Amino acid sequence: MSTRWKYQVVEVKPTLMGGFKQEQVQAELDRQGGLGWELVQIVAPAPLAPMLMVFKRPN
Repeated sequence: MSTRWKYQVVEVKPTLMGGFKQEQVQAELDRQGGLGWELVQIVAPAPLAPMLMVFKRPN
């Protein structure tokens, strides 16, 4: 039987200067990892756009 996956997307907003605070990104990664989510991909479409973190875990 193949594994079925559940996915979650978390949005991280940029700072006013257009970057991301490392502490904020690290805290979100730690929080999601503690809940059993595994990071699949980070999407940062443009400098002032929110970063999207895509996570998965077995359903």
